[in-house]
Amino acid sequence: MTRLLAGDAQADRLVPPTGFTARLTIFAAAAMAFLTVFAMALSLATGRLADRWSDELARASTLRISAPMDQRAAQTAAALRVLETTPGIATARALSEDEQRALLEPWFGPDLPVASLPIPQLIEVIEDEAGYDAAGLRLRLAAEVPGAVLDDHTRWRRPLVTAADRLRLLGWLSIGLIGAATAAMITMAAQAALAANAQVIAVLRLVGARDAYIAGAFVRRFTLRALGGALVGTVLGMLAVLVLPSAQAEAGFLTGLGFQGWHWVWPLCIPLLGAAVAYAATRQAAHRTLKELS
Repeated sequence: MTRLLAGDAQADRLVPPTGFTARLTIFAAAAMAFLTVFAMALSLATGRLADRWSDELARASTLRISAPMDQRAAQTAAALRVLETTPGIATARALSEDEQRALLEPWFGPDLPVASLPIPQLIEVIEDEAGYDAAGLRLRLAAEVPGAVLDDHTRWRRPLVTAADRLRLLGWLSIGLIGAATAAMITMAAQAALAANAQVIAVLRLVGARDAYIAGAFVRRFTLRALGGALVGTVLGMLAVLVLPSAQAEAGFLTGLGFQGWHWVWPLCIPLLGAAVAYAATRQAAHRTLKELS
């Protein structure tokens, strides 16, 4: 590592400091680092989303009272008595007309006449840390409150969490593909630079320079170029993520794409990973090309 950072003034003269390959390496590293920041932000944000959906839906359930209007109040009271005596339930309360109107407002507008429509009475059930026996509660409700239907959100929670987990996996897969594409571009740039300096390499071999010495010069230059480009791309990506809208309950999953807390440390690893990819790709390309030029 010390040799890589310190370098060799004579060896550095082997690699042109400017040119097409230098610009390609820096641009590719910067662009890929910028994209990696967003892929990483997507993975971490969807992970938080999956955890939040799982926690919120796991603790909340809904009891729906579908009964004639003249029996609804009595069945609601009976259901609340059953819920209050059920182990594992922390709180249970019937939603007011205003709350039910607010739930339906996004679909039917703000002037929905809840009182005159046959809308079931909803009861919000919050369980404690131990949880309750859903099957046993359904049996009690079937016997004491015929119009009650319990929804423990299992059928809603599972597909939502699965979708969020797949998005998280897609984000990490994208990072892997970005790394592979970066390695491919840097490999082509290194091969082009070596081929363009074939005559200089031949002269160096005649005066006794070994392939490891020549390859080390190219590896060092391309690694440092990739490190610098990735650093610029990472900083720009972090600034772009910083100005994105923050998470809001009204917007749901459309906001909150970014880093929170100590997760801001993760993007700082991207320049080092970019340099490592460039080091491995250039080293392999250099040894293979020098062998072909022999």
